[in-house]
Amino acid sequence: MIVRVISANVNGIRSATTKGFYEWLLAQQADIVCLQEIRAHYAQLTEKITHLPGYHGFFYDAQRKGYSGVALFSKKPPKKVQLGLGWPAADDEGRYLQADYDGISIASLYMPSGSSGEERQQAKFDFLARFFPVLEKLRDSGREFIICGDWNIAHKPIDLKNWRANQKNSGFLPEERAWLDQVFDGLGWVDAFRVVNPHADQYTWWSNRGRARENNVGWRIDYQVVSPGLAQHIKAASIFKDQWFSDHAPLIMDYDVVIM
Repeated sequence: MIVRVISANVNGIRSATTKGFYEWLLAQQADIVCLQEIRAHYAQLTEKITHLPGYHGFFYDAQRKGYSGVALFSKKPPKKVQLGLGWPAADDEGRYLQADYDGISIASLYMPSGSSGEERQQAKFDFLARFFPVLEKLRDSGREFIICGDWNIAHKPIDLKNWRANQKNSGFLPEERAWLDQVFDGLGWVDAFRVVNPHADQYTWWSNRGRARENNVGWRIDYQVVSPGLAQHIKAASIFKDQWFSDHAPLIMDYDVVIM
């Protein structure tokens, strides 16, 4: 059975829906949709946004209005939904939502960005340090996982256009990349996209400055990271760039799994 999972940083769900995001989404027939950077409290959203036809919707807001937040839509109702990771710096910013099914869990993750300054970069490093043992625990839980989202790190030089010029910038710092090395090589988690697409110039985010999008000067910072047992079940991947809903592009992946 092929299960389609879509992950997208919408950079404001209200803005994305005015650009035709939901109409596009419904045409994709995804089984699971993970969204990041909702940038709205649930109470601020209309029913048209919170209720995607044919799906069960779950939202996890940041305390601060107009900031962060994640959501997940699922055709099948989950057995359980987990909001948050258990520490205030992450949960106050609405950064993690997990839906549990029989034997498999799918999560929407919005990793902090450190690009606005040193204070936020330290907050990002703290998140990485706290999240690593969580990933270790999830790997050893006996369940399979697909963790979708904006991880805000480009792993290797192939994952961003101007890698030489960005080695001192948040998102491509040696410490951040080494952390991902440990996640993939140390813990055995799998960058699902790279299993089926080893090619260069595959990006999911572009700066609004200059003509970055037009010239494909981008970064691949949106991932679907899967537990080791799912590595053989990844069937297809694509990045949708024919229509723009955000400064990120949706990542679409197909898996040979069962969602019950």
